[in-house]
Amino acid sequence: MKWVFFSYTMPTKPSKYRVQAWRQLKRLGAVNFQNVWAIPHSRDKVQELEKLVADIRGWRGEAFMTVGKPLTEDDEKRLLAAASEASNEEYRELLHVADDFLEEIRMETERQNFIFAEVEENEEELAKIKKWLKKVEKRSVCEAPLRKEAMDKIRKCEKALEDFSQKVFDHLHSKGDA
Repeated sequence: MKWVFFSYTMPTKPSKYRVQAWRQLKRLGAVNFQNVWAIPHSRDKVQELEKLVADIRGWRGEAFMTVGKPLTEDDEKRLLAAASEASNEEYRELLHVADDFLEEIRMETERQNFIFAEVEENEEELAKIKKWLKKVEKRSVCEAPLRKEAMDKIRKCEKALEDFSQKVFDHLHSKGDA
């Protein structure tokens, strides 16, 4: 697999530029592997990194980028393992947020808080979770073991919201408010 390797240095002050560079690298799906950022090669990624190089230099820093392959199969496996773990870290957080969503639905059901505002609020929250899932999938550079679990959890969230919405409808309909 061909990779882009990226390295940069910047003044410590102001720190906001270092944070911006780090955020952009993470957004692209880059993995910090032994003090070098690595990301699978693609034209789009290279173009984004070229913009980042220009930004870093504008912030009085230096950046270096090169394309290549790890020299050994073992190094390739370790780099892929690091990328997989980075994705799993994001999927773990996504699973945590999905669990919170399911708990919110459970609590609202238990309280019988069957109002339309709750349906809307939960629809918006689920939409955010799904949007986040797409971002994580887009920047994942290899198949992460927790991806399937996250997908299953999202489907469970969708079903919970569907069931809750039906309960709200039934409740309001029985009161003549539907």
